[in-house]
Amino acid sequence: MKKSILYLLIFLTGVSVKGQEDLISNTQGRETVSLNGTWHYIVDPYETGFYDYRFRERRETDGGAYWNKFVKKKKTDWTEHGYQAPYNIKVPGDWNSQDRQFVYYEGTVWYQRNFDKPEMSSDEDVYLYFGAVNYEAHVYLNGKKLGMHKGGFTPFNFKVPGELLKDKDNFLVVRVNNERHPEEIPTVNTDWWNYGGITRDVKLVMVPKQFIQQYHVQLNQDQDIIKAQRSKKYGIKGWVKLNEAVTDAEVSMEIPELKVKKRYKVTGDSLRFEFDVKRISLWSTNNPKLYDVSLKLNGSSVTDKIGFRKIEVDGKKILLNGKQIFLRGISIHEEIPQEARRANSKKDAAQLYSWVKELDANMVRLAHYPHNEYMPRMADSLGILVWTEIPVYWTIDFGNREVLKKAQKQLREMISRDRNRASVIIWSVGNETPVSETRTKFMSTLVKETKKSDPTRLVSAALEVGYNKGRNYVDDPLGEYTDIVSLNEYLGWYGGLPDACKTAQWETKYNKPFFISETGAGAKGGFHDEKEMRFSEEYQKWYYEEQVAMFKERFPDNFSGVSPWILVDFRSPRRNNPDYQEGWNRKGLIDNKGNKKLAFYVLQQYYKELKEKAGH
Repeated sequence: MKKSILYLLIFLTGVSVKGQEDLISNTQGRETVSLNGTWHYIVDPYETGFYDYRFRERRETDGGAYWNKFVKKKKTDWTEHGYQAPYNIKVPGDWNSQDRQFVYYEGTVWYQRNFDKPEMSSDEDVYLYFGAVNYEAHVYLNGKKLGMHKGGFTPFNFKVPGELLKDKDNFLVVRVNNERHPEEIPTVNTDWWNYGGITRDVKLVMVPKQFIQQYHVQLNQDQDIIKAQRSKKYGIKGWVKLNEAVTDAEVSMEIPELKVKKRYKVTGDSLRFEFDVKRISLWSTNNPKLYDVSLKLNGSSVTDKIGFRKIEVDGKKILLNGKQIFLRGISIHEEIPQEARRANSKKDAAQLYSWVKELDANMVRLAHYPHNEYMPRMADSLGILVWTEIPVYWTIDFGNREVLKKAQKQLREMISRDRNRASVIIWSVGNETPVSETRTKFMSTLVKETKKSDPTRLVSAALEVGYNKGRNYVDDPLGEYTDIVSLNEYLGWYGGLPDACKTAQWETKYNKPFFISETGAGAKGGFHDEKEMRFSEEYQKWYYEEQVAMFKERFPDNFSGVSPWILVDFRSPRRNNPDYQEGWNRKGLIDNKGNKKLAFYVLQQYYKELKEKAGH
């Protein structure tokens, strides 16, 4: 595609096509066959299956390559690899939690399973879809490489050539490597466990030769929502992107409950649409209304459940459907603490959200990477607002253009997957990145690209705060580009004691909503002492009491929400105090056994008061 045509498509549809042209959105609304379950594995720390003894990448037909199936025909035949029990591993799942040998392992593990060709018609194609693999994946089918992907938290897929797919016993191999590198996203330095493996769902997706690959159906964000509510007339707009250009086809849309039936002629590989409807029940935190939406291309359909709402900033306020909303948030890592593993299922999402609802929160910050697709989907149905971000974290190589490209790719993949989720109101481009001219150029580029790819949501990042002249002054230059001013503060944990909050003064340079994206203190569940004792539940409770008082008494009038750090204790190799941490970040309001700490109830009471005051 020529650049001029690409830019025209971005202008017309509001979607940047580059880098995501082959990604299929909403696989849950399509015909699929799950490849989850038991796979076989080989641990390969020396990369023997990928390189020969001269450390050259093996040829595709090399019998020693671990992507090739060995078939013994006579006694003199031999090999030095194979896939069989008891070397079994569960997919989806991280390898760290499945066997003690993997706890700290960073390197290559080969995954393998067989599958039969799914039932399909002659005019259908098959795609192999991965929800996520951490971090680098090379995928092979029947000895042929389908492709590779980098990025541990975003989906990818490969089209399976028809001639490669056998009726029985297709030999699927995935080389997974989770080693950390300075030029990757995230970089070598993080504060969470580097869970390796095929951590999310794997499936075959059956689609027609020509199909709807991506789409965006939304409430028209340009309309005055108050006037629309009064007139009971709402605008809906969006776009559809096909997998390839067509010369004469028809795309139809149906929203049965709204009595919507639309037909559009399409020439090329995309179209945009806009129309009016009456009496929409707007999606909100106390009314998480979702409508069944069906999109068809020449009779083949993809279905979804979509909520219609408007999120915007008006000066110092965040507005949801025209009304100011305070974000009663909580930060979450994608972990099930009782089992010290990656969360990967609908059941896992339900466990995490049950705690969120009990806390009386109306918002979650999914840190510090896009979480499993079950999380935003379940938030849609529960009426929980979502902040989701890419792992541009701490000290990545901001001066490296290749690193920027990787961040942009992960950003596009995140947006492509979740752009139809009403719950997602904030795209975040990073966390705690150190201020410099190079960094600000890098980060502002991501902000601008986010707004171009999806102008229907807010964009933010966890900014830096300056401490000077006895005050906390927020003047991070990245705040000029973001829609809200978000920052992480730990006054009373990393600086002073909790009572320092009594005299703290806060100011912001920007006339924008002010959001505390992190605040918290560590406490080992069940450890009790005087409140001055670090890591006691009493200290953490004291910390939250002082923070809440500061929020109420000394925060600026643009204070629009908070997402304390963090809902549950999580694994981190950085946290090695033998008495209180033992490889766990203990800032959770709930400990790694699922027990609520004293501070949970302090925040719960604050949120209850805010909810009663606001009425939502």
